[in-house]
Amino acid sequence: MSDTKLAEQADFVRKRITELRLQHNLSEYELSLALGHSQGYIQSIVSGRTLPSMAAFFEICNFFNVEPWEFFSPTIENPTVIHDLVTNFQKFPDHDQQFWLLTLKRILAYYEGNKSLSEMIDTDLFTKT
Repeated sequence: MSDTKLAEQADFVRKRITELRLQHNLSEYELSLALGHSQGYIQSIVSGRTLPSMAAFFEICNFFNVEPWEFFSPTIENPTVIHDLVTNFQKFPDHDQQFWLLTLKRILAYYEGNKSLSEMIDTDLFTKT
């Protein structure tokens, strides 16, 4: 693997940790201590001085309640919310999952038409079959 690719991946890890930290309204200091590390641990990661070990990476994922694949997916802007959504969605039986998926697709179709959520609710969106 090229040095450029490794640098890009390390930069992604640093930025993702920062995104998650900010989404949870934590300082670098607070996150470091919450993970059981010294007060400057997260700062040393995001500044580029170090990267977390695999064990520490899994601790970070567990702390933010995200799976490693969610952490590394560049298209997921808020992996904690996605993880929570998928976890709760899986609790439904299959036929209910199909219902919610269809409902979500209908909402997205209206949303892509630049309608607000309140306009969607005022339509027959939820009565169509």
